[in-house]
Amino acid sequence: MGIVRLGKMHLRWCMECNLPILETEECAVCGSHTKQVEMTPPGEARPGFAHDLDFVRNLLDVQFGPGSGELVLPNDQIFLMSKVPGIDKMEEVIGKGEVLGTLRYDLGKGWMFVMRMTSARALQGALRKGMVIADDGAVAPVLNSNNLMAPGVAGCADGIVKGDEVIIADKQMRAIATGTAKMDSAEMRLRGKGVAVKTRWSAAASDPVALKGERTWDLAVEANRGLVESKVSEAVKFVHDVMSKNRLPAAVSFSGGKDSLACLLISRDAGLDLPVFFIDTGLEFPETVEYVRQMGEMYHLKLIVEKAPENAFYGNLEYFGPPGRDYRWCCKTNKLGPTVAAIMKHFPGGVVSFIGQRRYESEQRAEKPRVWKNPWTPGQIGASPIQNWTALHVWLYIFLRKAPYNPWYERGLDRIGCYLCPASDLAELEMIGQQDGPLKKWDEYLLAYAEKRGLPENWRRLGLWRWRRVPPSVIEELTRNGIPADTLKRDQEKAAKQQSTKLVLRMQEGFSPCIMGYSIEGAFSRELDLEQVHKVLSMAGFVEYSVAEGWCTVENITVFQEGALIGKGKEQERIKEKIETVRRLVVKAEECVGCGVCVARCKEGALMLDRGKITVDMGRCIHCSECIEPCPAISFGDTTFDF
Repeated sequence: MGIVRLGKMHLRWCMECNLPILETEECAVCGSHTKQVEMTPPGEARPGFAHDLDFVRNLLDVQFGPGSGELVLPNDQIFLMSKVPGIDKMEEVIGKGEVLGTLRYDLGKGWMFVMRMTSARALQGALRKGMVIADDGAVAPVLNSNNLMAPGVAGCADGIVKGDEVIIADKQMRAIATGTAKMDSAEMRLRGKGVAVKTRWSAAASDPVALKGERTWDLAVEANRGLVESKVSEAVKFVHDVMSKNRLPAAVSFSGGKDSLACLLISRDAGLDLPVFFIDTGLEFPETVEYVRQMGEMYHLKLIVEKAPENAFYGNLEYFGPPGRDYRWCCKTNKLGPTVAAIMKHFPGGVVSFIGQRRYESEQRAEKPRVWKNPWTPGQIGASPIQNWTALHVWLYIFLRKAPYNPWYERGLDRIGCYLCPASDLAELEMIGQQDGPLKKWDEYLLAYAEKRGLPENWRRLGLWRWRRVPPSVIEELTRNGIPADTLKRDQEKAAKQQSTKLVLRMQEGFSPCIMGYSIEGAFSRELDLEQVHKVLSMAGFVEYSVAEGWCTVENITVFQEGALIGKGKEQERIKEKIETVRRLVVKAEECVGCGVCVARCKEGALMLDRGKITVDMGRCIHCSECIEPCPAISFGDTTFDF
């Protein structure tokens, strides 16, 4: 995948102290010049916790032999992990001032550690697995970034399989390159034709460099204290400036993650005791809910907890189907809806919310301003004190203030959210599934959903439910890794049976000699609840209706209880626009999930929820149409998955 630059790369390293240094070219501890760490953008380095490092060590032991992990990642040093763009989870492991290798999860295959030269040198003299010895005549071409050809193989370890990551050594057993085996051990030893190892990194043979040990995160915090405190001072000033420019009450949005924790700590450093919002989506880790409760007690927070309705997620699956990265209806029903409800309840006149948003998280967030108005929640002004911080700025601040953080960070997750979020990598979902937690119910649902709709086992097993339209790059990756494309196809007969209950509008259109104008006749795929529909149609204009006779009309568009629709007009494009508005409103009325987003958008107070569905006070409605969208019922539907 392509390089994603979201901001300046801030990570540097003091080689004398063997510590990470942010931004500054001079080490605050020893005065030495710091070096820029050459890493892949966006540069989101975070601490390597014990779980992370033990996982990498165990993987190194499997790939290169027992003890390899400790040699590459000694226990007396600190290391960082930095997420980089990939098909699934991929993180660079950073230490000793450089990238030591890449931890990569391959769909359909599993985990792999991609070695770099510093790590390869650490195994010199101890390497027992994954080693290929180059003949003297092959060393120079390999150092010149050429592949190691089969005739240039002087020997190799047993058990190498095509696709393994290997280390190329000279006859003195000194590492000169790393790469991917293109043959297994037996074929390499034949020294026939072809590429034996596709080289990735190469460098002249040298001894491993020894750096200072007994390194801890406490030392790293002290080395960066001045820089972190200056960032905090700027953020505190920003908070006060935003509050002075916006004469609204203020609050902190707290999700239980590290970024919102940093915002909370900044508000405390600013001398403020602001209310703290926690939106319990109903899909939170139990540990997250407990952590938020404990933080409330520890810091004596004015905690405002708004919980999504009990059936906000599982109750809406029947209509929407599984959420996806390109189909995030659950964000509207389980997060946005409760957020709107909380703001209306506690801050009806509006609120400034300090939110832990950072530019280094995504391209979308990099493009957002530091202060913005939320289009989904009228009355809310969002502001991010940490917009230009990297993850390591956040973590050093948390460590500096000795604040407790969510326990899931020490279990391998780099971001905390809903436990079944489709934005999660498959590697993360597998990691969550290995621990006692709520994923069992979700997995059972996916099994039943796939069976009912003719979806293959690989759809669930490989996490393809995370997209409505699976990206070609994912399909290509699976094919490369030995997953046949025909195992990703649905049973079309079963799929067809699922279409009958969807609310679909089919239309016929054309010139009508009877009215000397344009007409559209159509029909919805099922009978309509006209009592509900006629009220919602008033969002678009004055409605004439007769529930007893089974019809209602708005803007010359008539809808009938049995589902028929008739539209008439002089201008073809205008009548099409009106038909589309009516179609959206019928869907809104029939498929409302009770999220409450439109309620907050109505300045006239004409909208309310009645038994979980939107209803309109037709006496107060001014037909402005401002409340029609955004609406999850209109935006999303249980359409077919496209393989």
